[in-house]
Amino acid sequence: MVQFSRRTLLGGVLGAAVLGPLTACAGTGPAASGRLRVAFAAGGSKETLDPALVSLFVDQARAKALFDTLVAYNADMSLRPRLAESWESDPTGRRWRVKLRKAAFHDNKPVTAEDVLHSLRRVADPAVASSSRQYFATVDFGASRALSPTEVEFVLAAPDFEFASGLGAPGTEIVPAGTTDFTAPVGSGPFRFGSFTPGGPAVFHAWEGHWEGRPTVAELEFVPVNEEAARVNALLSGQVDYAHDLATGTAARLTGESGVSLLETRLTTMQGVALRLTEPPFSDPRLVRAVLLGVDRDELNRIALSGRGEVGNDLFGKGLRGYAADLPQRTRDVDAARALVREAGAEGLAFPLETSDIDPCFETAATLISRQLSEIGLVVTPSTRASSTYFTEIKTKGVAAHTRTATLPVPTFLKQRFRTRGSSNTNGFTSPDFDDLLDRAVATADERQRLALLAEAQRITHDRAGLLAWGFSNWTVATSKRVSGVVGAPPNTADWARFDRVTLS
Repeated sequence: MVQFSRRTLLGGVLGAAVLGPLTACAGTGPAASGRLRVAFAAGGSKETLDPALVSLFVDQARAKALFDTLVAYNADMSLRPRLAESWESDPTGRRWRVKLRKAAFHDNKPVTAEDVLHSLRRVADPAVASSSRQYFATVDFGASRALSPTEVEFVLAAPDFEFASGLGAPGTEIVPAGTTDFTAPVGSGPFRFGSFTPGGPAVFHAWEGHWEGRPTVAELEFVPVNEEAARVNALLSGQVDYAHDLATGTAARLTGESGVSLLETRLTTMQGVALRLTEPPFSDPRLVRAVLLGVDRDELNRIALSGRGEVGNDLFGKGLRGYAADLPQRTRDVDAARALVREAGAEGLAFPLETSDIDPCFETAATLISRQLSEIGLVVTPSTRASSTYFTEIKTKGVAAHTRTATLPVPTFLKQRFRTRGSSNTNGFTSPDFDDLLDRAVATADERQRLALLAEAQRITHDRAGLLAWGFSNWTVATSKRVSGVVGAPPNTADWARFDRVTLS
C-alpha cells in the first residue's frame, strides 16, 4: 500500500490542508439583494466563458464567479482549500491524492473526481491551448484515477513536490465531466449563468446552493469599459459600482474623493518587456544585454508608476518566497550598453515595441523606454495594439512587447514562462541547464535544497531569458461608497475580484 505524507510547499503547505472555521451552509444567511456592476477592460468579440482559456483579468473574474478551483492562493501564495478539502503526496512526490468537499454544480449534480479528471485533462490537452497546461505536463492521465466519487489520485511521470500549486492557477476551474460547450456554462461557483455577449456585458445570478453559502448580492453584471479614464468616469457618475485596474497616478488623484473607496495592494504586479529570442535582433545575446543595461528603472518607476512602485531586477516575484533576492540589482550602464550595440554592428537599428492601453502604465513606459534606448544607439518605436486582442497577438507578433504578470508562486511562473516549450514561453527561451535545475528543484523534498536550486535556475533566466522586468506596480481598484465587502488583494489570489460577499447599501 502506498503511504502518503505531508510535504512543505514553497510558500505554503502541500500536505493535507488544515481547514479554517467552517463556512456557512448553502442557502443560509440573509437573502441576496441588488445588482453589483463591475467595470473591467474586455476582450472583444472572441471572448469565451471557457475557464481553460482565461487570458485577461475579466476572464479570470468571470471564471471565479461561475466556477471554482480545487485550491486558491492566499496573498503570500500559500494554498487555501476550495473544492479540495485536502491534498497530499506520497514520499516520492509522484502520486498525489486530492479529497473533495461536498459541493454541487448549478444543476445540483455533485462535483466528483471524474469532473476533476475531465477538467484538468482538458487543460493539459495542447489542442485546447490553455496557458495553464504546463502545470500538468507530467501527469499520466491514463494512470490517474477516481478512487471514489470524492477522491482522485494523480500519477506523475516525475516527482513534483510543487504539483499542488498548479491546482490553483488561473484556468484550472472544474467543469462537469464531458463539458465542451461554454455558451451557457454550468459551474459550481457562487453565481450561475444569466447572459453573456462576447465583448459586451455578462449578467450572472446568485446561486443558492453554493457550498460556501449564497452570495450577498442577487446579481453580478460585468460591464466592459476598456479605457481606464472611462472606468473612473463610470464609477464617479454612478454607472458602475467597481472600477478595476487603475493607474498609480489615478489612485493619487482619487485619494480623498468623496463617494469613492480606494483599495491599493502593494507591489503585486511585475511590469516588464519580453524580448523574442528566436527572432532578430534579439537572437543576438549582445543586444538582449544591451537593452537590459540601457533602461533606467528608477525613471520608469518614478514616472510610469508615479513613484508608488518599486524597481525590478529582471526577475519575477519580488517579495515572494523563492525569489532570488541575493542576485545583484541590475542598474543602468549606458557606456556598456552602447559598446554592446557597436560590437553587434547594430548602431541605428530600429524595432517596434508593442504596447497597449490594457495596462494603465504600458504606454507611458513605452515612451520612456524608447527615449532611453535611443541613448545607446537603438531606434525604438512604440506600436500600440488593441487592448481586446493584445495578449493574444504578442504571442506571435513583434520582437519586443510589454507584459505583466500578477502574483503566482515562483516555481509556477518559472514552469509557465521559461521552461522549454512552456505554455507561455513567448520569449522562446531554451536552456537545458534551466530545465534540469527546475526539474531537480520540484523533485526535491527538502525545502532548503529546493530553494537553492530555484535560485540557480533564476540566475540563468536573469542573464539569458530576455525578460526586462523593470518594476513592480501596486494593484488598485476603486468602489463606490455604497459598496462594502470588497477586499484589496493581489490578482490571481482567492480574495481578488471576489464579489459573492459584497453588499450594497
